[in-house]
Amino acid sequence: MPPPDDHASLASHAMRLGDHLDELRKRLILAIAGGVIGMGVSLYFTSAMIRWLCGPYEKIMRAAHLDPRLQTITPTGGFTAYMQIAMWFGLVLASPWIFFQLWKFVSAGLYAREKRYVYLAVPASVILFLSGVMLSVIVITPLTLQFLVTFNRDWLNVVSAFTFQSYLAFMVAMMLAFGLSFETPIVVLLLNKMGILSRSRITQSRRYVILAVVVIAATLTPGSDLISLIALAVPLYLLFELGVLLVWLFGS
Repeated sequence: MPPPDDHASLASHAMRLGDHLDELRKRLILAIAGGVIGMGVSLYFTSAMIRWLCGPYEKIMRAAHLDPRLQTITPTGGFTAYMQIAMWFGLVLASPWIFFQLWKFVSAGLYAREKRYVYLAVPASVILFLSGVMLSVIVITPLTLQFLVTFNRDWLNVVSAFTFQSYLAFMVAMMLAFGLSFETPIVVLLLNKMGILSRSRITQSRRYVILAVVVIAATLTPGSDLISLIALAVPLYLLFELGVLLVWLFGS
């Protein structure tokens, strides 16, 4: 039978664990509520968002003298794709609130120095993610679509007539691939700050990074075509080099 002091320690530990679980439940409820509200608000803007996403496709199809209208082959296809875009857009709108709730839960267990790293990393991560998304929509995706449409027409004698659902899924996948890949410098710097990767190990790992970049780019690009792969692999490696530079400037 444990002594009275052990009983008190166990009771204190159980109370602390219960407090953490209550706090986690509270933050999850608030985060989910914010996500639902964000999705509700996004329903009003979803049509404009879809028109923006469809802009590159319509421009390329008109230039190729093809029908610029996307099509749906199921009765509910258009509605389902519309709601999916609303969901993704709503999560993006609510992401500051969701990350704030996550931060409120995690920050209780961090030291002041670790909190300072987060304060610097979060704004930089948002800027890098949005930069990757904009690069995808404005530059990379139109080039990829141009290649695919031209390849279908000139090499396969196939008319490109994409469905509404498949096109939007392609656009979202490309945006996520580039947005997440642009987080590479932050990830490299944080791994160094956490003591997982030293400066020398990062510098010596370049040959393996090149292989990893190609594999990751091939996995993330939905079309699996050479243009998309190169378009993601080159910036991804340059972002790794930016991470190396940040480590040499601010790392340990």
